[in-house]
Amino acid sequence: MKNDIGYGTNYWMLRNDKILQPANQDWKTTDRYMTDAAAAALKAACGTDVPAGEPLKTSTNTACADEIVAILDDKTRAGQPAFAGYDARRLIGSYSWGTALSAGYTADQLAEFADATKKENLGAVEGATQTVGSQQVDGYIRVYPQIKDLIGTLQANGIDTWVVSASPEPIVKVWAGEVGVDANHVVGVRSVYENGKQTTHLQGCGGVPDGDDSVMTYVDGKRCWANQAIFGVKGPAAFERLPIERRQILAAGDSVTDVTFVGDATAVHLVINRNKPELMCRAYDNADGKWLINPMFIAPKKQVTDPYPCSTTALTKSDGTSAPLLRDDGSVVPDLKDTVS
Repeated sequence: MKNDIGYGTNYWMLRNDKILQPANQDWKTTDRYMTDAAAAALKAACGTDVPAGEPLKTSTNTACADEIVAILDDKTRAGQPAFAGYDARRLIGSYSWGTALSAGYTADQLAEFADATKKENLGAVEGATQTVGSQQVDGYIRVYPQIKDLIGTLQANGIDTWVVSASPEPIVKVWAGEVGVDANHVVGVRSVYENGKQTTHLQGCGGVPDGDDSVMTYVDGKRCWANQAIFGVKGPAAFERLPIERRQILAAGDSVTDVTFVGDATAVHLVINRNKPELMCRAYDNADGKWLINPMFIAPKKQVTDPYPCSTTALTKSDGTSAPLLRDDGSVVPDLKDTVS
């Protein structure tokens, strides 16, 4: 895809007054990793006049919409960190919170929001932006026809195809049909539901219980969810690399969230170049000779002038700090130049 379907739906919800006031009017209830600064900023911007569980007037309350848009990008409008304390190899606060903003709705309602988002964004001209609050954000989404063609070719040759995404699963299911993947072959961010409605909590993976909220389809968490949902692996073993005969033969991705999942493929690791250091260092190092790199099909990124910092800061550790990227044998991946853009 070009542009983000999860955030696209968040933007549609903001423009159409679909974000609900959190329980007890307390934004900390929406995400266990939200900082006090972010919760205070949201309370100040969005106010307490709207009762809990009722729609916030984000189409007209510019400050509230602006604060939510800022925190979806990981910081408050004042520049303070919005999330902290999570395992950065299993989850990212802004993505999980983007899912939590849909709390209070049924999966069918979320599918309706996603369908409306899809129609708007596919109908907008390429390069379009939209106004949310006072901010200009992406206003169009495109399915790469080249990837749709690849999926169709795989299916025509008997290959089982899945979409594994860090966007909320009800939303991904609406979009998956655009590339010929049915809803039963979708793994997105899976939330806990109560009385038919989504809560702010996440389903668990790899032995992590539901509601622990510590793992989603992100980096090592994406491996866990693929192994659990597609290959039927139960318990902590879902976080481990499976034997070669039980892994995906081809995986494709364009973000740091994909690096472990793409690296697990046994025949082809296909990378779409968005200049994400950890993913691009793996791809350019090409340790097994099976990594393929393609520029973005729409508005490709410019070639990075300096080498990727593979030997120093390309790896994001669980605590969120940076470290050198290592090969399976423990050797350090050297800094590598960007040559495909």
